Amino acid sequence: MSQGPELIITEKDNAARRIADILSGGSAEAERERGVNVYAWGGRRCIGLSGHVVGVDFPPEYSDWRDVEPVELIDAPIDKQPTQENIVSAIRLLARRARRVTIATDYDREGELIGKEAYELVREVNDDAPIDRVRFSSITEGEVTSAFAEPDDLDFDLAAAGEARQIVDLMWGAALTRFLSLSARQLGDDFISVGRVQGPTLKLVVDREREIEAFDPEDYWELFADLEKREGADADDSASFEAQYFYLDDDGTEAERVWDEAAATAAYDTLDAAATATVDSVRRRTRTDDPPAPFNTTQFIRAASSLGYTAQRAMSIAEDLYTAGYVTYPRTDNTVYPDDLDPRELLASFAGTRDFGDDAEALLDRDEIDPTEGDEETTDHPPIHPTDELPSPADLGDDEWEVYELVVRRFFATVAAPATWEHLRVVAAVGGERGEAGELSLKTNGKRLLDPGYHAVYPYSSASESFVPDVTEGEALAVTDTAFEAKQTQPPRRYGQSRLIETMESMGIGTKATRHDVIQKLYDRGYVESDPPRPTRLAHAVVEAAEEFAERIVSEEMTAQLEADMQAITRGDASLADVTAESREILSEVFEGLMASTDAVGEHLQESLKADKTVGECPECGSDLVIRQSRQGSYFVGCDAYPDCTNTLPLPSTGKPLLLEETCEEHGLAHVKMLAGRKTFVHGCPLCKAEAADAQEDRVIGVCPECGADHEGSVASETSRDGDDAAEAGGELAIKQLRSGSRLVGCTRYPDCDYSLPLPRRGDIEVTDDACDEHALPELRITYDDEDREPWELGCPICNYREYQAEQAGGSELESVSGIGEKTAEKLQDAGIDDVPSLKEAEPDAVAERVKGVGPDTVREWQAKAD
Repeated sequence: MSQGPELIITEKDNAARRIADILSGGSAEAERERGVNVYAWGGRRCIGLSGHVVGVDFPPEYSDWRDVEPVELIDAPIDKQPTQENIVSAIRLLARRARRVTIATDYDREGELIGKEAYELVREVNDDAPIDRVRFSSITEGEVTSAFAEPDDLDFDLAAAGEARQIVDLMWGAALTRFLSLSARQLGDDFISVGRVQGPTLKLVVDREREIEAFDPEDYWELFADLEKREGADADDSASFEAQYFYLDDDGTEAERVWDEAAATAAYDTLDAAATATVDSVRRRTRTDDPPAPFNTTQFIRAASSLGYTAQRAMSIAEDLYTAGYVTYPRTDNTVYPDDLDPRELLASFAGTRDFGDDAEALLDRDEIDPTEGDEETTDHPPIHPTDELPSPADLGDDEWEVYELVVRRFFATVAAPATWEHLRVVAAVGGERGEAGELSLKTNGKRLLDPGYHAVYPYSSASESFVPDVTEGEALAVTDTAFEAKQTQPPRRYGQSRLIETMESMGIGTKATRHDVIQKLYDRGYVESDPPRPTRLAHAVVEAAEEFAERIVSEEMTAQLEADMQAITRGDASLADVTAESREILSEVFEGLMASTDAVGEHLQESLKADKTVGECPECGSDLVIRQSRQGSYFVGCDAYPDCTNTLPLPSTGKPLLLEETCEEHGLAHVKMLAGRKTFVHGCPLCKAEAADAQEDRVIGVCPECGADHEGSVASETSRDGDDAAEAGGELAIKQLRSGSRLVGCTRYPDCDYSLPLPRRGDIEVTDDACDEHALPELRITYDDEDREPWELGCPICNYREYQAEQAGGSELESVSGIGEKTAEKLQDAGIDDVPSLKEAEPDAVAERVKGVGPDTVREWQAKAD
């Protein structure tokens, strides 16, 4: 048996760093093995994976889409291959000499599978070392230390359930994606993606859109009156309030909507003629408002969405907070705190802190602390709650702190007292004697917060009050104003992301760990846009084709059944082989329907794909303007009548275009959104952008450093001093507006000189009176229409871009110069050249003498490229 260091394997690098720090008491040091961080102390080494480092795929002979029929993938063999070669190599190297191995991946189905993959990598090179499994719900000192003190074994059944999902998803996703993409002749980066969970989720979104489109609005009318208490009202307080007309429908139920215009008009005439209303009844009652249940994943996403976070972003932040040790594991169905959680002890850790101390201490003053409970109780992970390791706002970014505070305050709310409301309902009558025909009834409801309870610590739930003065039965109230409002019934709302996740959960579609990722995939593949998600024409086409030719693709029954099968594998009631074989049979039945209608499916998809790319009518020939992609991969708008019509409009180089519902009032063209992850933006009407650029004159701000004859050290000035034609020089830098909507600082001699620097797409560019000492260019300022947004002092465009390049490279400023890499930059810094200005000022021969392997001509080239 090997006597080397014990090896600890975690799911991610930041978890490895955190666990190593806890177990080593802060003494662990980072080493590099095969380019991967390894944290070492004493006789231990800790390494982080990057999620799955081994993936399932078909053998290479199945990779050619044109040579392999999609149906062949159903029964094709499946291989496991490393997806992160450097991490796999590092694991094997460390495991070969390890005396013991501990797997510390996340404790859920996916984490157990990742742990099994690590187990198999270890066993490839080391048959003897014991392999333990530790599990924890928060990466805190207490939980991690306790978990390592009592290790367990890997749960191979739970891992097999995860592997079954992996294999079934590969089969369904690959076979169906290939079939639909080939049928629609849509290959390359724009292939049509379909998956086991993606299909039913997409159908949910499309079905809701169908309801909206099919909705037939009905007219109705509502009547209102402003009533005022005159006698006994405090002169300093408003005693006016709004009341609404109501009547009893055929079922004896109160109704406010009047469906007949004539009846509504007659009632309003009576109301408008009334000078007073008589109070008919007054009813007071108190209501207890219970605190919310603890957060599970779905309810956390829902609460975060109210703060403006997408499901994907909310989970990403929560995972970062978890690996930092500040919150518990964020993927959980549980809504009941475990018995070993002492709420009073956890509250005490917040006492005395600046941001939460007062609220924590107020809660600690309660005689009893009895947390709320939800309907779902599981034993794997607790509900999401903060740990006793507290960050300060300075330790986190703004978004991270906002989400962290949400989690903290939700915990506070679950151990707080209920709130108490007083509700006041007043009914008044106008027109006619009390109880006689012709009398109209008005009602209003007021509420007042008697005891804020949990609202005092949880400001995310509404605690707004509505004022109604104290009145008595028989009291006369003045009618000071009336309103007659014509309205229409509204269609159902689109699913917001959080509501969509709740619906998926209720239907058994996906899991707590995957639902937010599935929604993000719908965005990434161009099936939905905006928030709430709106389906594109392609989404409609895929769902329609599936419903007509293979309904199981978009049926929730298949995915819900697989979830049940995976639970059976976890319990040991089913095997991986049984579940995957059953799935192959179902997929074969699906393909029978699809292959009998290949041409019809393809035609349907192709028509919708073209419609999804049609921007509008070509102003030059009347044909369709459609989004196209050049051979170089860039997108543009071109006429469908090409080559007879060569009209084109450029699109931004960043992102993938998506057409919006909104159209240009002037040109009738659809607005375009460019999908680019977090940098996604709305481009607008492409013709408007092009015309605005044509009308915009360039603003010259200085001499081009590449070809300006008067620029010291420029390539052009070197040439002119050698006696060549100086007419070739003389370029200037100007702020340019491009037809694609982009902006840049570029040379006026373009295309002879292609020197350019990017500028931000948004905001107004101001040229200030301050100038850069190094480049003699004015400093720029970006201002915005939003008054609350601070101007961006961009400064010298050359310096700004240099800083950006260095930041992207993750190294020194010197690495922004073409030809200088990390090691060369280190050599230059050792020679006293720390930045670009010092490089430009250095004597090339002197640098060559001090820096091994660098000649004076190379230094001159760097100096010429430095700007």
